Amino acid sequence: MISSMTGFGSAEGRVGLACVSIELRTVNHRFFNPSVKLPGEFAKWEGDVRELLRQRIARGHVALTARVNRDAARRAGINEQRFGEYVALLRDLQSRYGLSETLDAGTILSLPEVVDAQQDESDQGTVAELLMIVEQAIKALRRMRSEEGARLAAFLLERIGLVAESVRCIEERAPTRLVEQVTRMKRAVRDLTAAVAVDQQRLAQEVAMLADRLDIAEELDRFRAHIDAFRETIGKVGAEPVGKRLGFLLQEMVREANTTGSKASDAVVLCHVVAIKEELERIREQVENIE
Repeated sequence: MISSMTGFGSAEGRVGLACVSIELRTVNHRFFNPSVKLPGEFAKWEGDVRELLRQRIARGHVALTARVNRDAARRAGINEQRFGEYVALLRDLQSRYGLSETLDAGTILSLPEVVDAQQDESDQGTVAELLMIVEQAIKALRRMRSEEGARLAAFLLERIGLVAESVRCIEERAPTRLVEQVTRMKRAVRDLTAAVAVDQQRLAQEVAMLADRLDIAEELDRFRAHIDAFRETIGKVGAEPVGKRLGFLLQEMVREANTTGSKASDAVVLCHVVAIKEELERIREQVENIE
């Protein structure tokens, strides 16, 4: 089924000792356009994240943001040996200089090399752990895009049905319109020539040329074929994106509508052509958001 390019997905998980949350947002775009924001310690894996996004998302502007919530107790270790050395030194200074005997643990912890804020390399996690969280966010995103795609499919099938109905009405009107045009032409020739003899062979040629100029059978045949292909594409099951194909078919239908309108010379047909163009414009607005 078709998939929308608008969606949101999020996931959380562990990368080493860090709790990482991933948010993924997408909006429509002609091509795959990623924007990845990772914390500094994960910057070296940005290429891997981009590649995973490229494999899972065909089109759209993709914005990924990763946040790290690290357990302070786990990332910060206290160097007890250095802590004890500072305590002994401060006690000695207190005794020698008659200072207050109060010692504040916070003051000692703020001294150099007491708290080791550096994380061991083994605690930083692996790219596989990060990509697993990104994959979960992508799955949530794709579920949302699929749900929106189902709504878009229902809308498009409804609108293309109205287009097909207008094409059918034009088909029904076309023979009558042609007869009326030929009749008007013959009447105009008769009124203009009055009693003057008319070359019937030349008149027949002009009538044939008029019929050829006004014939829209080929345009309607192609229009029906485009409508059938549009419906088939919407109902196609598979992972292959169909947004570009739908856009191409839509362009072809607009072209056929314009040609039919230019050859119409009939108020009823023109009314249906205007209705078709209105529906095709509504369809175009939604097709732009399909992956």
